[in-house]
Amino acid sequence: MESNLYYDLITSNMKSVASKISSTIIYAHMTNQKISPEKIKKNIDFDFALFNVDHEKLAGDINNIETKLDFRKDIQKVNNTYVVIDDSALGHLGVNYVVIKETILHKKISKLRNKILISFFLIFSFISLIGFYLAKMFIKPITNERIKLNNFIKDTTHELNTPITAILMCTSKGSSLNEKNLQRINLSAKRISEIYKDMIFLFLQDKKRDLPQELRIDKILNEQIEYFKALASKKRITITTTIEPTSYVIDKESFIRLSNNLISNAIKYNKINGTVDIILKNNQLIVKDSGIGIDKKYLKDIFKRFYRANDVQGGFGIGLNIVYTICKQFNIKVDVDSKQNIGTIFTLNLNYTKNPH
Repeated sequence: MESNLYYDLITSNMKSVASKISSTIIYAHMTNQKISPEKIKKNIDFDFALFNVDHEKLAGDINNIETKLDFRKDIQKVNNTYVVIDDSALGHLGVNYVVIKETILHKKISKLRNKILISFFLIFSFISLIGFYLAKMFIKPITNERIKLNNFIKDTTHELNTPITAILMCTSKGSSLNEKNLQRINLSAKRISEIYKDMIFLFLQDKKRDLPQELRIDKILNEQIEYFKALASKKRITITTTIEPTSYVIDKESFIRLSNNLISNAIKYNKINGTVDIILKNNQLIVKDSGIGIDKKYLKDIFKRFYRANDVQGGFGIGLNIVYTICKQFNIKVDVDSKQNIGTIFTLNLNYTKNPH
């Protein structure tokens, strides 16, 4: 409806302009004056042309449509624009037809089309940019987990390769099973066993375990320390202990995983001739080392699965996640204090109770 009203308005205005031009031509002829096409053009908002009785153009700025005009029709559409033909000049000054070509509607449509195209391009670009950003944001965690998993597989392979290589070397043809080689085989086998138990604990948590019960964890801890003393001696690390009789409700395997990962890390990330202090008293288990330490900015992430604060001395980023999992399960509060090149202290509060509020 709006389009029809606009069409009626434009064509009515064109007819009025054509009629005025015809009147100007007649008046000029009657007063022996000449008409100026340039002057006519300045006073109207349309393109125009003057034609004689043979449909030949005499003046004006309409080009290349003469052959398409039907001079019998007063209104027609040519090349997607409307044209009005007025024959009221009646041959004065040789002009029989005044032709007016509409340009306003065509320009408006072209301008509107350009605006729509530009708006569409801007909206499409904006949506594409937002879509790309959101896709990147959503995919990033998946990519990070994939990278972590790939690193875990690579690091696990390396961790297993070291003890396996040691065993093969000690049992290869020509090697003697002396006390030193037997000790290497024993340590390597225990290392493989620790890796296996850690992965079973972490990835097969639905595996049936012993029910939690009150255990003398000091005795379990002493047993495990004996194993680590041999491992520590290889790096000339001194283990000192202060262990008091302590009971806690937990299953044995969970406590072994908990303590072994803390002690293993204290040795693994220590320095040659370093020290490891293991303290169990006042319902606290403290593992302190003189190792490389952890940068403060990484402390908040060290309990995440597959996360590693550094690439030193192997490891594959599940030990501290196991510690965190067990602590959460058995309501143990774990605190970490670490300084680079000075050492790290893990403190486990075994009687920690969450505030109910």
